[in-house]
Amino acid sequence: MAAFDFTRYDALGLAGLIRSKEISAEELLDATIARIEALNPKLNAVVHAHFDLARKAIADGLPDGAFTGVPFLIKNTGFEVDGMILSTGSELHRNTVSRRDGTLAARYKAGGLVILGKSNTPEFALSFTTESDAFGPVHNPWDLTRTAGGSSGGSTAAVAAGLVAFANSSDGAGSTRLPASHCGLFGFKPTRMRNPLGPVAVEAIAGMSTPHAVSWSVRDNAALLDVSAGSDVGDPYAAPAEEGTYLASLARPPKCLRIGMTLTAPTGTAIDPQVLAAVRDTARKLEGLGHHVEDVADAGYDGHALMKAWRIIAGVSAATGISFSQQPGGPDPIEQIEPVNQEWVREGRSRSGIDYMWAINQLHATARALGRFFARYDILLSPVADTPAPKLGELAGRGRHLDEFFARFWSHGPFTAAFNASGCPAMSVPLAMSDDGLPIGIHFGAAFGRDALLFSLAAQLEQAFPWFDRRPPAPFGHAA
Repeated sequence: MAAFDFTRYDALGLAGLIRSKEISAEELLDATIARIEALNPKLNAVVHAHFDLARKAIADGLPDGAFTGVPFLIKNTGFEVDGMILSTGSELHRNTVSRRDGTLAARYKAGGLVILGKSNTPEFALSFTTESDAFGPVHNPWDLTRTAGGSSGGSTAAVAAGLVAFANSSDGAGSTRLPASHCGLFGFKPTRMRNPLGPVAVEAIAGMSTPHAVSWSVRDNAALLDVSAGSDVGDPYAAPAEEGTYLASLARPPKCLRIGMTLTAPTGTAIDPQVLAAVRDTARKLEGLGHHVEDVADAGYDGHALMKAWRIIAGVSAATGISFSQQPGGPDPIEQIEPVNQEWVREGRSRSGIDYMWAINQLHATARALGRFFARYDILLSPVADTPAPKLGELAGRGRHLDEFFARFWSHGPFTAAFNASGCPAMSVPLAMSDDGLPIGIHFGAAFGRDALLFSLAAQLEQAFPWFDRRPPAPFGHAA
């Protein structure tokens, strides 16, 4: 095992090695733990290691699934795994331990995954950088002075650095896709409620938060959705059914697609010229693959209204969550959270029912607009973020009031939240690099329920412009 470099395989490849008995699940877990122990001190990507539970899962016997024996990380926000800490990036919940599996974790385990810990997140997932006061910053393996993104920054840095082949993430305004863009990974946000949030939670931030994963390969991402997708008992609504499996969709290259490309941020903020050039270059690549790309001014929704609505809904949701932490006669839990989030929670507490319903209707208005857009086009092409990965501290809330923090938060990911508001699927594909060697993801969105179309396009792009071996510098790339 000393010479075995598991980073040269994707998760399905590793599962195949275990299935053919070329390696054992125990050996792969040992190699994974050794890499985490060696590299995580530089990254701070894994905050709650539960290696004992992973070893026990293997010793007890793993089910036969698509990913039997493959190590996996769960994002430390919103996902319960029996016996594991769920601190949500906050001092308030530092010692909270889950006493059951959520539906998603149960499905991951049924697929044979070996869950070995929780990845770092910003407090309550309310940031596009992972720099919580309680657990510290996640460092981008491409440049340790830069952010890995947020809120799925820990999962994304861990995969980019080869600690695991893929990892769980979630996306409420771009929190899978922005970190994927900054770390050179494939990040996929499925259609709303394609993946379950139960058995207790009904929806997160008014249905905008959608869990899934970041990965090196498209096929891992598709196969994982085959494992996890499907409505849960008592769900208030469900995603439209699709024929066949997502993995099978990769073998069906899309025919000539009608693609609308927008390079203008919906709120009018500036986009880095290198990012714009990367999207234009992608348009040329798409045309070379036989697709038709057309410039469009925008997707037809009100970006300023959506920005305001998202802030209202996120603030009310955070305030609601905090209220459940209040102990009878005890101190207000708001005193244990970060100052910028204290301000956001207080603002959320002050909102009226009328404010909240106005915000919900803005989500629906965004969905209507995208529905009209996708009646004319198959795909919306745009940047993911306004820049490549910023320096640590530039997106953080520390030392900033809410207005300043939120303005920078939104300007960094101005294209992504419309797909959370509408529930439509979207993805970040690692097709470009900046002049100074930082990844630049390209954003693709499709109509509600058309996840398979996006996977088909991603597989076509991956085959034409492969990225699997484009890794961060040593020591985070492949072993020598």
